[in-house]
Amino acid sequence: MKPALVIAAHGSHLNAESSTPTFSHADTIRATGAFSEVRESFWKEEPAFREGLRTVDAEEVYLVPLFVSEGYFTEQVIPREFRLEGWDPDLWESDGTSASDASLTAGDTGQTVHYCGPVGTHDSMSDVIVQRAKSVTGDPDVGEGFGLAVVGHGTERNENSAKAIEYHADRIREMDRFDEVQALFMDEDPEVDDVTDFFESEDIVVVPLFIADGYHTQEDIPEDMGLCEDYREGYDVPTEVDGHDIWYAGAVGTEPLMADVVLERAADAGADVSGAIDQVRDRTRGADPATGD
Repeated sequence: MKPALVIAAHGSHLNAESSTPTFSHADTIRATGAFSEVRESFWKEEPAFREGLRTVDAEEVYLVPLFVSEGYFTEQVIPREFRLEGWDPDLWESDGTSASDASLTAGDTGQTVHYCGPVGTHDSMSDVIVQRAKSVTGDPDVGEGFGLAVVGHGTERNENSAKAIEYHADRIREMDRFDEVQALFMDEDPEVDDVTDFFESEDIVVVPLFIADGYHTQEDIPEDMGLCEDYREGYDVPTEVDGHDIWYAGAVGTEPLMADVVLERAADAGADVSGAIDQVRDRTRGADPATGD
């Protein structure tokens, strides 16, 4: 029997759309036939983490966290709730952005679980951020004449939160595609509120490194940047702010190419999914992020 894939995401009791990207990416991967089963599992929704492996028949499972950074959820909550025996964060040998994978046994089901690092720190996430810029501008060659802001939450409770944002901003800067690339944050300096202060480029693409659209991406960030006074009134894309055109992309996790990152994580842990990766890339590059078509 082929191994199974379980995608572990946060979910939300307050935002019904929080789980939508998880189900969408799972559907994309399921269609490739690379795994015997593809299951979604959530911290704040059903099916819950603690039941995630009990719904899977396969004896071998690849467990991929659909989270942005390494920290509390990926190092404590998920391993505990999935009952991964012998788990220790040191098994990932990570500096905060370089988590790999660890093969463990699930204490209650006996399954072999290849526990992968979060999607948010994988190198291929940089490609998804660029793809997000292409999607929001409608320009497959977007870059020259544009600035790019990669936006994260930022928090003193998890220093790795900022590391993930800075890591991808640095990688994209090294591509020499955009005229300027900046890492900005909601709750620490440099703040996204002052986005136009950090760019000379007339056009600025803003991509939040969040898995799903919710309160922060749909309300806080647009209002903080001055795209609107009240998010309920909506805003144009682009919107002119302080002489700059702001192309606000919304959460990167809604980009269809995110399914590729999930597969890349599984591949790094030993899954035979090269054909599935090619399928997903062919299908999702240039797809409409709202529909996947």
